[in-house]
Amino acid sequence: MARLGIVKEGSDETRVSATPDTVAKLLALGYEVVVERGAGAASSFPDSQYKTAGATVADKKKAWSSEIVMKVNAPTDAEIATMVPGTTVISMMSPALRPELLAALAKRGLTAIALDAVPRISRAQSMDVLSSMANLGGYRAVIESAYEFGRLFTGQVTAAGKVPPAKVLVAGAGVAGLAAIGTASSMGAIVRATDPRPEVADQVKSIGGEYVAVDVEEKMTSSDGYAKATSDAYDRRAAEIYSEQARDVDIIITTALIPGRPAPKLLTEADVASMKPGSVIVDMAAGMGGNVAGSKAGKRVVTANGVVILGYTDLPGRLPQQASQLFGTNMVNLLKLVTPEKDGQLILDFDDVVQRAVTVVQDGTVMWPPPPVQVSAAPVAAAAEEKAEPTPARVMSPVQKGFLKGLGLATVLAICAFAPAPLPQHFLVLMLSVVVGFYVIGKVHHALHTPLMSVTNAISGIVVVGAIAQLTSTNIVVQVLAAIGVLLASINIFGGFAVTLRMLKMFSKGGTK
Repeated sequence: MARLGIVKEGSDETRVSATPDTVAKLLALGYEVVVERGAGAASSFPDSQYKTAGATVADKKKAWSSEIVMKVNAPTDAEIATMVPGTTVISMMSPALRPELLAALAKRGLTAIALDAVPRISRAQSMDVLSSMANLGGYRAVIESAYEFGRLFTGQVTAAGKVPPAKVLVAGAGVAGLAAIGTASSMGAIVRATDPRPEVADQVKSIGGEYVAVDVEEKMTSSDGYAKATSDAYDRRAAEIYSEQARDVDIIITTALIPGRPAPKLLTEADVASMKPGSVIVDMAAGMGGNVAGSKAGKRVVTANGVVILGYTDLPGRLPQQASQLFGTNMVNLLKLVTPEKDGQLILDFDDVVQRAVTVVQDGTVMWPPPPVQVSAAPVAAAAEEKAEPTPARVMSPVQKGFLKGLGLATVLAICAFAPAPLPQHFLVLMLSVVVGFYVIGKVHHALHTPLMSVTNAISGIVVVGAIAQLTSTNIVVQVLAAIGVLLASINIFGGFAVTLRMLKMFSKGGTK
């Protein structure tokens, strides 16, 4: 049984890597959990709650000497020095941007697992801490902008006059962007959004936003689920749109990030200068260089023309309880993957693309970068092939049709004339039922319910009529079978109309759902 150490973060971090709720799940995986005293205080999780959950609350030395150390942020040089060689540390590390951190971890002989290196594939979504934190960050960005804006988001018409709704532009419709769009829209603002990927237009519209397309002859595709750098043509057209929108909107929230690279610049100084006094910009990429000219990481800046630029890098941390709970859940899901036997033993399997991607250092050896993970298939250019001439459909001539009709009629007449009784009578009934059934079923109106339900109800109706006619038979077996047929077909008919009525109520205002 390995010991997990939940350590206290620095003074500027409010989150914690495990909550009392997730501690119980870690214990269920077979681990011994030690929480550094006061680790959850900034997230309003007192030590008593950790004790109740089954964890041991201890001093800093014992927590940091655990076989596995769990953190939110990457360990500092001083913290690395306190860990015993062979220790596994799990946290966010930004491995693509911090080679010096990986070198320090490797020099100490540690194993490092970067939570922010989880590949964007379906089965890894439950471990994707970047998405979890971006979702909260997008929400909090709108709250911060609303506080700075100092006006209503929603429009109102009052006796004192008309108040127009706020106009919000969200640059980037990823996880953070969609969260911001949904929040601003729910608060009554007019929300617009841009993104290089045209397929997000429907997502933007579904949560109340308006998609502003950047029309260039370029299709954005991604092989790893993360944003890619755009072309020069796209950047030129996007810059024009941002300039137009900056003069019109009240609030801009930028979320554009490209993994392993500085944040792209979206708004220039001229764009910011063109905005109305009192406007607000929230640069969610400020920690990676910023999308906005003049933004500063972690700072609130007011420009000469009265525009407020927020470069806060701790937006998720401003919701510490929920952020810690989501972060801790991501951590638990990762540990479930690397603890297959639930015996408190962490086992890394590099045949698993997720485990290989997140392991950036193993026993003093730098493992970054991992082999590329194919997430979405890029469109394959089809080989140029000459289109074969379509084979014309064979059409029967009027003479052939007349011959077949005559042959069929002659066959019916022959059966009626020469077949022994009662075969001719039964045969005529069969032919008439086929004709009548075809026209009855084919003419059923589909306006009230689906074509399939219409057809099945029509067929059941014919069955009921036929079965009723056989109820007067002198044969007891025929009577029983006819009664069963009437019962089953009636159930199908009445059930079909009952389902139809419920469907109509679902799609009518004030109906039962």
